[in-house]
Amino acid sequence: MSNVYIFSKAALNVVHLAQFGFYWFGLGIVWNLIYFFSFKKQKGIKQISPRSWWSLSLISALEMVGTFLFFLSLDTIENPAIVSFLSNVNPLFVVAMGILFLKERFNTIEFTGLAITLSGAVLISVTGVSQAGSLFVPGAQYIFMSGFIFSLSTLVAKKQLKYFDASYLATARLLLLFIVAGISVFWLGLPVKIESEALLNIGFGSLMGPFLSGILGYLALKNIEMSKATMVRSVRSLFVLVGAFLYFGTFPNFWQIIGGLFTIIGVLLISLGKLRRKKDVSNT
Repeated sequence: MSNVYIFSKAALNVVHLAQFGFYWFGLGIVWNLIYFFSFKKQKGIKQISPRSWWSLSLISALEMVGTFLFFLSLDTIENPAIVSFLSNVNPLFVVAMGILFLKERFNTIEFTGLAITLSGAVLISVTGVSQAGSLFVPGAQYIFMSGFIFSLSTLVAKKQLKYFDASYLATARLLLLFIVAGISVFWLGLPVKIESEALLNIGFGSLMGPFLSGILGYLALKNIEMSKATMVRSVRSLFVLVGAFLYFGTFPNFWQIIGGLFTIIGVLLISLGKLRRKKDVSNT
């Protein structure tokens, strides 16, 4: 996933977001279809119930909007490491939904993690005040909106993935995004042909992103607890930090680094708190 931040940002620096999406998601569909037919995943389509089709459509639509907002934030924010750090606020939305809709209770460790994560996100964002004259770094709002939608789709997907293969969800999301990107390119009158360097970055990044990270992410949700998946996913920020420096020569300022570390520590505490709570419940 860390490669997605680097190579998509490299491509977005030279092409329009709609052009990027057309090739990124189009190639993602190609990689997914190769995997799809190589492992004969098409045989399971007939076994999907009408109710599961509705769930698949809902999750795909949510993922489509969340993915668009994510890439919009990458297109807007100069340093992809900042995007990665701010993306660690996603567990905050999951917890909030659990409180509001599932009436869940949370322990001290989880609330401490929530407070630290939120503090880190604010610390990263408010550093843009002197540059932009506003509370948040321009583009941060897209990350928060994307995080909310992704968290909602994750909660739905966690319950529904046992009814259909993860590759179906990944392919459906890519198909919707590709259609929207294609319509946008036509509507805006943008050329289909793009620079070879951008195409190379998109080709490699789409292999890592829409294909590998998409399928592996859904398989992780299917086979392990969401808390453990979140813990592993939060570490990507460190890889993005190093990659952004090596590839673009950009580095967040001191307070953004501190805020980024806060978000990672906060996510780890939230996840540890969830695991502790589940262990206590199982013991009783």
